[in-house]
Amino acid sequence: MLTGLTIKNYALIDQLQVSFNDGFTIITGETGAGKSILLGGLSLILGKRADLSSLRNPENKCIIEATFDISKYKLKGLFKEQDLDYETQTIIRREILPSGKSRAFVNDSPVNLSSLQSLGEQLIDIHSQHETMQLVDDAFQFQVIDALAKTERDLETYTLHLKSHKTLNKELKQLQQFQAEALKEHDYNAFLLNELVEANLKEGELQELEEDFELLNNVEVIQLKLEEANALLSEEQAGVLTSLRDLKAALQKLATISTTYQDLLDRVTSSLIDLDDVLVDIERFEGNLDADPNRLEIVNAKLATLNNLTQKHLVKTVEELIIIRDDLSKKVAATENADQDILDKEQEIKAVEKLLNTEAKQITEKRNKAIPDLKKQLEAILSQLGMPNAQFNISLEVSDTFLYNGKDTLSFLFSANKGGQFNVLKKAASGGELSRIMLAIKSILSKYVKLPTIMFDEIDTGVSGEISNKMADIMALMSTKMQVFSITHLPQIAAKGNTHYKVYKKDVNEVTTTNLVKLNYDERVVELAQMLGGTQLSDSAIAHAKQLLN
Repeated sequence: MLTGLTIKNYALIDQLQVSFNDGFTIITGETGAGKSILLGGLSLILGKRADLSSLRNPENKCIIEATFDISKYKLKGLFKEQDLDYETQTIIRREILPSGKSRAFVNDSPVNLSSLQSLGEQLIDIHSQHETMQLVDDAFQFQVIDALAKTERDLETYTLHLKSHKTLNKELKQLQQFQAEALKEHDYNAFLLNELVEANLKEGELQELEEDFELLNNVEVIQLKLEEANALLSEEQAGVLTSLRDLKAALQKLATISTTYQDLLDRVTSSLIDLDDVLVDIERFEGNLDADPNRLEIVNAKLATLNNLTQKHLVKTVEELIIIRDDLSKKVAATENADQDILDKEQEIKAVEKLLNTEAKQITEKRNKAIPDLKKQLEAILSQLGMPNAQFNISLEVSDTFLYNGKDTLSFLFSANKGGQFNVLKKAASGGELSRIMLAIKSILSKYVKLPTIMFDEIDTGVSGEISNKMADIMALMSTKMQVFSITHLPQIAAKGNTHYKVYKKDVNEVTTTNLVKLNYDERVVELAQMLGGTQLSDSAIAHAKQLLN
């Protein structure tokens, strides 16, 4: 519900601030007084693009701010989706800067126009004779039928499963594309994988093989050097160990003479022990050293295999080859399992399609039950609005396709005259008739769903006094369930409002300014009398105005 509107520096408005109540609100004023300016300002709140020419004073910024009570609307989800702070008293503000830039805010958080439009369409519905083309839209027609059919929860469940169905079909297509591409490379990948598997790759293997190769390839050199080392250590006459033993004996004699030489003796003794161990190891190495041509051949062949594989796959280590092997293994396995994966995915899709068909059938059944009631209500209201022969032919046909809101295709046909042929609305109804049909539909919708604030902009243009009375009654009835505004030139409608505002122009310092004022009872009498009989008030016009109000 729109509870307040502030407009500064917009078109002919210098500064305007007004509060609104619930119920049925009337706005009247002479042609050109500025009613369209109010609608223009509200359109900016709804996300319409700003125009620098809208600034009254181009040196100052324009501000339009609207306050809404949204406590009765289920909008928390939308606020969360748009990343906005939810407040039951929500304030929307638009600013047009002298530079031409425009800014928008919801509860002081900056928003883009698309977010503002998404929110705005949930808050205000501005309806005029030029904005009835929504009637011919399938989505709107389904919205009307579904409101009466109470399919909201069914459609929510259907939509979730439809989303899942689309995701599964996308995944199936990806699997099929993968299979088609993988089959082309499968044989080659399998060949590469087989090479790597047969190589029996192990981490760190290349370094070990290279060490084994160097050892086996240099057995004779190693044998010779080990023998030389053995001789240097153990040769009886000039070996290192023989000399160390003689040195140890000499130092032992010195140590008996003075403890000063004990440290030297200990160090030589330690060296002798170490060199004895070295000799033992050399003799062990000599004993274990074995020229093995077969082992050398095996190591050489394995090294050649690894070198070929690293060059083939453009890597340097066995670890990298292992990664490639594992990746190829997955690709080959995926290709070989693709048929089963595709079959499994198709089974998932069939299961979801079964659910969708069941849900779509329930939706269709509920719609078919609601259509006669909708047809009856529409024709009854239109009869009151001067269209006694108006008839609707509304039917559903179930398609083979899962649509966004079920499987139904809708035929929504209309005939304005008795014996006339049924045709689609845009061909069968005039502009005035479309306007009355829209009023009838909105009136019916207001019984079943919480509609946004609706503003009828001269919807009564061209209708007679009696029909305007019926229009007023319908709008007044709607206002018991929602906030309704009517911008009108007809006193019959103006008299039915709970609250009445007048738009007027005033010249201040040779500058024309548009203002909006709330009328009390006496002022309403004068306004209605002028709407009935012109600016020259007569006793009969005053009496008639009072009669309308009472």
